[in-house]
Amino acid sequence: MKRSIARHLAQLGTCLTLGIATALPAHAEEVEPVEEVTTSALPIQELTPQTLYRFLLAEIAGARGQLGVSAQLYLELARSTRDPRIARRATEIALFARNADMATEAARIWNEADPASEEAKRLLTGVISGHGGRTEDIQTQLARALAQAPANLSANLMGLNRALARLPDKAVAQSMVFRLTEPYLEHPEAHFARAQAAAIAERPMESLAAIDGALALNKDWEPAILFKAQLMIQSGASIEAGHLLQEALKAQPANRNLRLAHARSLIAAKQFKAARDEFRQLLDEAPNDRDTLYTLALLSLQLEDTDAAESLLSRALEAGHPEADSIRLHLGQLAEKRNNGTEARRWFDSVESGKHYAEARIRSAQSLAREGRIDEARALLQRSTDSDNPRRFVLAETQLLRDAGRTAEAFERIDELLRAAPDDHDLLYESAMLAEQLDRIDIMEARLRKLIALAPDNAHAHNALGYSFADRGLRLDEAEALIARALELAPDDAFILDSMGWVRFRQGDKAGALSYLERAYGLRADPEIAAHLGEVLWLLDRRDDAGRVLDEALSAHPDNKSLRTVTERLRKP
Repeated sequence: MKRSIARHLAQLGTCLTLGIATALPAHAEEVEPVEEVTTSALPIQELTPQTLYRFLLAEIAGARGQLGVSAQLYLELARSTRDPRIARRATEIALFARNADMATEAARIWNEADPASEEAKRLLTGVISGHGGRTEDIQTQLARALAQAPANLSANLMGLNRALARLPDKAVAQSMVFRLTEPYLEHPEAHFARAQAAAIAERPMESLAAIDGALALNKDWEPAILFKAQLMIQSGASIEAGHLLQEALKAQPANRNLRLAHARSLIAAKQFKAARDEFRQLLDEAPNDRDTLYTLALLSLQLEDTDAAESLLSRALEAGHPEADSIRLHLGQLAEKRNNGTEARRWFDSVESGKHYAEARIRSAQSLAREGRIDEARALLQRSTDSDNPRRFVLAETQLLRDAGRTAEAFERIDELLRAAPDDHDLLYESAMLAEQLDRIDIMEARLRKLIALAPDNAHAHNALGYSFADRGLRLDEAEALIARALELAPDDAFILDSMGWVRFRQGDKAGALSYLERAYGLRADPEIAAHLGEVLWLLDRRDDAGRVLDEALSAHPDNKSLRTVTERLRKP
């Protein structure tokens, strides 16, 4: 569960939402309702029968879904009348028809017919940039929009990058933003636009320099502070980002956005206790804020404060948090920790179809199996469906059977799937491991060798075959070669390091074995690794060290049969 919690917290730690409004559209399809055209902007012309006829044809074609025809008729009307209302209508329909050329021409006519219209300028820029227009045209339109609307300059500077979002070459977009903002560098928004463009072009140092330019003009400007903190976190400087936000909070202690960003920076820096304190303060200010409740619950889970976590998760669920199924899953796991299987299953079974459905059903089945209700657990899994990964429930069922000591049934269940999908990597591996437990070494070897042939870079297949030989004292040179190949593919895998240590031990090289086993145990305090390490230490006459490793592992894993067997054998008088 902690791995899942850590993943959620990591996502929260890297999401400092800026909430900055932009004035220019990202692309033409997102244009907001336009302003009315003033009477003085309208051309003086007669509504001829021909004009009226074409207008009606265009509307009828549009009503019948013939958008291309409607757009063409409206564009012809716009050309002949130069009426901004008709040009605007032509632009809208051309966009619906996804005809870039007609939309661009209609938008140009609208802009020329009503040069005072800010919306016409924005839409033209969006159409040009969204459909591969020439950079010179885009820059001209944007420069005009900035120069002709001084009252909206700040908003338009903040919207520059959104207007250029569809330019494929982000370096070109950055250069354009740099040129467009040159006349406005006394405004912090110009530096902000440069910082955004550099970040989009993946030039973090240039972005930091630009945002510092904005802060030099206005050191307390919230968007710039938040943006700089985001950049710092993305570059791995989470602690420094926290310091920046902490200083900003001294000047603006009531600023909720800054406090939220600070709390998230603490998560990114893995300072979970301090983050929890900040989120508690945020919750005091807004007791029913569902996002704060959820984040605080995850932090409490991370810190193993299960009582607080359960209460907070329940409150977040009641508040309508969108991650309702994730909350139900966590509540089920907490009930499991209290050994309340009935309540745990109630939560798991309430998870609806979606990304958490399969995990919830499997956990519910595992809960039944722990109570000895294996057949009920199997029936539950067999009733479950997952369109993304239908095999997942069968694999879970085989795991339940294996844990219950019904290995032969598990093997047969996997074989049913394998006959239908003989080259499936997961099924080959799982069936090989079950065959190994049944001491059907020929089947195990055949399936692992087939898997290696199908997936030469599968480290686990090489390791499994090599370890199986080593554990039985068979073909030790070949076992070492297989495990060595696995180590090339996954050099920091604790289980593969353990396998290499074990094959060295089987070859009589206890000192060589020890170095691999100590490294493996340092990476992962697994009971099987502890058993191997304890045995080698014991045979090297380092019995105090061996006893410490074995006792430590037994304390954490008292029910592990392999570990207990090794310990009893070594300590037997």
